[in-house]
Amino acid sequence: MPANGLGVMPRLRYLADRARRIDVGSVFTRAREVRDQHGKAVPAVVVDMLWSAGFKNVGFQDYVDFDFAMLNAAERATYMTHPVSNQLSQQYDAEPYRHFFHDKLEFNRAFGEFLQREWMHVQEGNAAELEEFTRRHGTIIAKTRRGQAGSGVKRYHAADVADWAEFHRGLLQRGEELIEQVLVQHDDLAAVCPGTVNTTRVTAFFDGQKTHILAVAQKFGRGEVSDQMSFGGFYTMLDETGHARSAGYDSHGHVHVDHPDSGFRIEEFQLPLYDEMVAFIDRAARVVPQIQYVGWDVVIGPDGPALVEGNWGAGVYENKPSVSGIRTGHKPRYRAAIGF
Repeated sequence: MPANGLGVMPRLRYLADRARRIDVGSVFTRAREVRDQHGKAVPAVVVDMLWSAGFKNVGFQDYVDFDFAMLNAAERATYMTHPVSNQLSQQYDAEPYRHFFHDKLEFNRAFGEFLQREWMHVQEGNAAELEEFTRRHGTIIAKTRRGQAGSGVKRYHAADVADWAEFHRGLLQRGEELIEQVLVQHDDLAAVCPGTVNTTRVTAFFDGQKTHILAVAQKFGRGEVSDQMSFGGFYTMLDETGHARSAGYDSHGHVHVDHPDSGFRIEEFQLPLYDEMVAFIDRAARVVPQIQYVGWDVVIGPDGPALVEGNWGAGVYENKPSVSGIRTGHKPRYRAAIGF
């Protein structure tokens, strides 16, 4: 298990970069959000946010999302934050191997046995292959080779295509080179939101021998092609058995006790095949062991998990105290597994 922790220089470089790019206006905007939710004075919140960012590695949005205004110092110290996560990524995800996760085509080639779906590469001269693929599946997902937070992901229906040569040409012009079969999700996920394939974010660390599950979040969509927040999605944290710990929430101040479309009570959600998913992640983590710290996106299908993508910049999903009543985060699990 790594024991050298987080270096001083990566942290200093990160803080210097943040200082150069600080948007004072956004700090005050977030401080007003905190005022409206927690009744704190804006000047006091601004000072606390800046102090937390400079000395405690807390991102401004982390401060808002994880309700730091209502937590004491000991409680705050248990929360993972994006600056700390970024430092872990830089230290434990070897740069020469990051391209397997940056490039979606390379990812699919490397992790083919875990995808549980057909896919193809759109290239010059294969319009006929594209037509056959799309007609056979009826609906397809198109992705740019690089993108995050759901950007560059679209859904197309064969019935809407009138000119296949033009459709093929348009995909190439927009850089939508990766075409995939739509995954079928488990009935328990479809019961919450059938119009979106709802993914599970599993943040994990592979220490060279064992894969440690650090945090698990269940994301839910709103019928769009992606369950990301930019598409109206939200999430809830899951416990060690795969059960929801609370209602759902996002980074825009929305709380969903029930799914707004299906009416499903979010805190009653139980992820099916949880143990199978954990074993699945352990196998996937060994494919590119040089990328140790990963946020894996998985869909639980009728017969087992399917891998959507892996994020070497894992991001952070945490408990929200004002929604869950849980005033501690997952940082102790990260420390135990990684040793920082």
